[in-house]
This record gives sequence, structure tokens and C-alpha cells, in this order.
Amino acid sequence: MTTPLEELLPATRRALLHRIAVAQSEGRAPSLVAAVARDGKLVWTGSRTSVDGHGPDENVQYRIGSITKTFTAVLVLRLRDEGLLDLGDPLEKHLPGTGAGEVTIAELLAHTGGLAAETPGEWWERSSASLRPTLADVLGEQPFRHPVGRRHHYSNPGYTLLGSLIEKVRGVSWEEALRGEILEPLGLNRTGPQPQMPHAGGWAVHPFADVLLPEPSEDLGLMAPAGQLWSTTRDLASFGTFLSTGDDRVLSAESVREMRTPAAPTLPGDREASYGLGMQIVHGEGRTLAGHTGSLPGFLAGLWLSEEDGLVAVTLANCTSGVPVATVAAELLGIVAEAEPRIPEPWRPLPEVDAAVLELAGPWYWGTQTVALRLASEGGVELGPAAGGGRRSRFRANGDGTWTGLDGYYAGEQLRAVRRPDGSVSHLDLGSFVFTREPYDKNAPVPGGVDAEGWRGVPQ
Repeated sequence: MTTPLEELLPATRRALLHRIAVAQSEGRAPSLVAAVARDGKLVWTGSRTSVDGHGPDENVQYRIGSITKTFTAVLVLRLRDEGLLDLGDPLEKHLPGTGAGEVTIAELLAHTGGLAAETPGEWWERSSASLRPTLADVLGEQPFRHPVGRRHHYSNPGYTLLGSLIEKVRGVSWEEALRGEILEPLGLNRTGPQPQMPHAGGWAVHPFADVLLPEPSEDLGLMAPAGQLWSTTRDLASFGTFLSTGDDRVLSAESVREMRTPAAPTLPGDREASYGLGMQIVHGEGRTLAGHTGSLPGFLAGLWLSEEDGLVAVTLANCTSGVPVATVAAELLGIVAEAEPRIPEPWRPLPEVDAAVLELAGPWYWGTQTVALRLASEGGVELGPAAGGGRRSRFRANGDGTWTGLDGYYAGEQLRAVRRPDGSVSHLDLGSFVFTREPYDKNAPVPGGVDAEGWRGVPQ
């Protein structure tokens, strides 16, 4: 049964429809489907097709190519969160004998392991998996193209290694882990390694003539963790919401935030794009988008989320090339964000306040720079400039009177309030920085000391 959609304004719906209509027409796609979710609810779906009389809906499957990598990354982060591995571990520790064991798990996730972009031999996306029955066939005799850890170089074989790592550590197939740990808990019933009706067929469109050629649909075998999945706009919108907010049945909000945090150098030639742990990150038009794109012969896919706007947009097409699905998905998200900006939740006071934390609220000084500490929910705090730009971070309470940075310059750093023997607050300590209640407070342990004569004017 199809769930009714939340209403968007008529002008917004028409703008969305116009954008995908232009994309399908100019891109000459046999069909194109799209969806937008807001705050976890599907608010719009649309489709355009070259077939008269009907159009695919939000439950029709398309191949999603490398968006599969994000699912694989979630499975790896689950293993990390369960303490079964560390992202800094070399692959060899858990999956010995590959010939690429010096690469760390984090480097594989972020495509910084220096591995080749593709497999040796025939084009793997259009040839039988029987040609690559082992990891040695996937990697070849010379798996590396760059020094390990030095640059971002997208690697499909790298995610094959991650799939094999999951199977080794978990003791089940990649597909079984995927279904039991992600698809079933999140209710992604129309996502899986094999197509189920109704699904689209993949087509190549001649670059200089309006004629079609069917594309083969190969099972990818060992390469499945890099690009095997089929899905729908409805399922991907739900998955995008999960990637924005987390779900403790699968992965915490903190862990999906880690996936969305840049873990690789800025992509060559594009200062606005970077890569996290299984997720692409782009900056532009005043917002940061995270997600992934995908392609396989006959199919194109794009998924973007904006945490700030509470929006997810998905675009899928059944053609090998021609439709800029990533751009279209980003523009669909932008249309809704600009036409119908997110309505903030009502301001509410904190349910309870620790007096010792409340005492820390207000202005502090790092040297002569004024910063402000503000209380946040669940015992957390925020520290940033009192006015203007500068370093700003959120901190999570550790339960022992200290806080750990969640983002920004101080991500991972510890903040603590240092008290005098009488219990009064002397200063804040943050990664060796001393924050005082007065600029260069002579009664606080300011590194380098404070001139004994104090502040003064210029002699005339």
C-alpha cells in the first residue's frame, strides 16, 4: 500500500517536475524517476518516460551502481562500532594474503589506499564474474597505482576487498550481512542484489541518433560490494534519511556523521568536492551535500542529503550516459530548500541543567579573542566566536565533567573546566589552549605567563 505524500506547494511541485522533464528530454533517457524526502517523510515523487500510457513510480527498481559502496561502508562501520576491528588496522590483520594488506581499512573506505581504479582484464561491469573468481583476479599482479595514503584515487577493487573483509569478520556472505543488518531493520524491502519486478531495463542511447541498444545485466560476483544493488527512489530516500540522522538499530548518529566527514584530500581539480567514509561530499550554493552517485551500463543514479535542510533527493535513470543525475538530484534538493525552507522547531528551554555546567556559560578569552560557551542538549556544549567567524565546535558530554569535540577544528579534542582548590573555575583547557574569564587573566596559568605590570596605554 502506498503511503500518502506530505504536500508541497503547487509551484514547488511544478518546478520539480519541470527539472526532471528537462533532464529526461535533454538527456534522452528512456525513463527517469526522482524523489524528495523532508524530515524523514517522502514529500514528492516524479517520473518521465518515453513509453506512452504509464510511467515508473517510486517502487520501480533501477540499478544504483556505486551507491552500493555506501551500504558496504555502513557494514564496515558496524564492525568497528562492535569492536571487531579498528579503522586504522591494516587489511592484512583481518584478511591476510591479498597482496594489498598494508592498506588500512580507513584508506579503503576513503579511496586513499593507492589501489587501481578498475580490475585488470575485461571491463568488469560488462563481463562475467567468472573471469574474476578470486581476489587475485580482481587485484592483478600490480594492484597499486599510487603510494598508500597519499592521495584520493577512486578504487572499485578497494570495495571488493571491504566486502571480503566483512565476510571474513562476520562469518556470513556480504549479501546476508547487508540484508540482516541494513535492509530489514530500515525496511528497505525493494533493495537487493538481484532485480525483482517491477524493474527497469538498462539501455544505451546512440550518441548521434535516437535509437537504443539493450545493455547486459551481469552479476558482479566478488565486485558486488562495489556496485551490485538494485533499489527504488522510495527506498533510497529512506536510506538517505538514515545517513543524515542515524538509526541505533543500524548505526548511530555519531557514526553516520563520521561517514559524512571528509577523510580524503580534496579531489584533484575540484576544490568543492571531497570524500568521507563511503560517502561523497560537495560544497556549493550555500550548503553541504553528502551522498553518492552510481552508474553501471544502462543505469545512472544520484543520492544527496542536506542535514541542515532535512532534505534528501534521489534521481535514477535507465541509460548508460546523458543525464547528469547527480546535478539533477542536487537541484531538486535546492528547489525545495529555497522555495519551502525548513521551518525551525519551536524554541524550548532545556529540560534540566547541571549548575556546574551552567556556571561555565558565557564569554571566555583565548588570548584577546572573545569566544562564547553555550549549553546544548543532553549535557553538551558549543564553543565558538562571540561574534563573526572563526573556530566553532560542538562538544559531547563524557559524563565525567569533560566534553569531546564533535566537529570543526576541535573534533576529537577534549574540553575540561579546571577548578581551583576552593571549587571555583580557574580556566578552560582545550587541546593545550587556555581560555580565561578575562583577557590574559594573570590569575590563570596562561602559557608564557602574563606581564606583571598588566594592561597599559602608550606613554605620551
